Order: sequence, then C-alpha cells, then structure tokens
Amino acid sequence: MKAQVQFEDLGKTDYKEAWDYQEKLFNTLLKEKRMNGQPENKPLNYLLFCEHPHVYTLGKSGQENNFLINEDFLKKINATYYKINRGGDITYHGPGQIVGYPIFDLEQFNLQVKRYIYHLEEAVIETLKSYGIEGQHLEKSSGVWLDIDNPEKSRKICAIGVRASHFVTMHGFAFNINTDLNYFNYINPCGFTDKGVTSLEKELGKKVNLEEAKGILKSNLMKIFDMEFVE
Repeated sequence: MKAQVQFEDLGKTDYKEAWDYQEKLFNTLLKEKRMNGQPENKPLNYLLFCEHPHVYTLGKSGQENNFLINEDFLKKINATYYKINRGGDITYHGPGQIVGYPIFDLEQFNLQVKRYIYHLEEAVIETLKSYGIEGQHLEKSSGVWLDIDNPEKSRKICAIGVRASHFVTMHGFAFNINTDLNYFNYINPCGFTDKGVTSLEKELGKKVNLEEAKGILKSNLMKIFDMEFVE
C-alpha cells in the first residue's frame, strides 16, 4: 500500500505561523506513530507548500557570521530572521519561491534520511527538466545545483534543510522560481562563499507561472516517493 499524504497549499504565509503549524503536524504524526504501530493502521503524512514574506533562517549547525547584516538593515529591507531546528546553515525565503514542508514518516516510504533528501532533490531535478534545465546533485552538499562541473559558474536553485526524529521529518526545501535574488547578497547562502544562487526566472529569462511550477513539482514528488494524495 502506498503512503497516504494529505496535501495543503498554505499560499502566502508568515514564516513563524507555518513553523508552528509544521510542529503541530509533526507532533501529531509522532504521537500517532507511537500509539499505532500496526501496518494496516499507518498514520497520515502531510505535504505543505507555501510562500513566505522575506525571511532568513539559520539551521542549528549554522554559523551566525554567514548572516552579513545587522538588525537595522534587516528592518530596512523588510525582512525577519529566525534560528530554527533544522539541519544546514543560513538560507533565505521570500516571494516567488516554492517552499515545501513534507511531514513524512520515512518508515512508511522505506527510506533513510539521506535517501529521503536525494528523493527531494530528484523531484526538483525532474521539474527543471520540464523547463529544459539540467539540475544536478552535488556530493556532500544538499540541494539542487546547476553547472557543478564548472566551479566558477556553479549555482544553487533549490536549498534543502530537514529535521528528523524517529524517522519523522519536518522543514524541507526552498525552490527559487521568481525569487528576488538580491536578498541572497546579505548572507553566505548555506554557508558557501564561492558558489552562486539562481532562479528559474533568471535561467529562462522570463517570469514563470508559479502555480504551474507547483503542479509539476507536486506531480514529480508523488511519482518519486510513490505516494498517494488523499483528502
């Protein structure tokens, strides 16, 4: 039986509100998993899509010196900043970006965390193919990259940072579609100082229909994770 996943598009949502909602679903899934270990009674998984106002988030293993601006400038650019409980370093979320939060019981998908992250990357790579772009995995660095064989041109189009407890996940990925890339100038994205950041809009030279991109990505996630969406 395929894993059952409830999908919800939260639209434009404040970062802290989305984080609190994730925590609620995460704790619910953990509790149900502990109470109900029978294979025929698997608890429901969740997949959230959303778009945040300008916000920077620093993972629990991140370095604060990768955040290059002070609080006054943060207010000037109308952004917020959170230290959070995912892996990874600092990243940016903002309008024109697809942020995805899978709250999955990986045991239902027969996945370890490393393979789970690989699957997330694969879904984005397959989505990029629909736009004629070749996305790639970069060894020892999560996310989806372009031109990894050319260090001077290599750039990230999707960041990934997750948390997992008892094989239940939260946080997820940030896929740059029509993202204002200027906001990445104020950080060392994911801790890198020698690699760039890009978006689908920049690569194609035109705005992208965000809802269309969401639909393609959702379909690829369903296929790669071999899951079933339920109401």
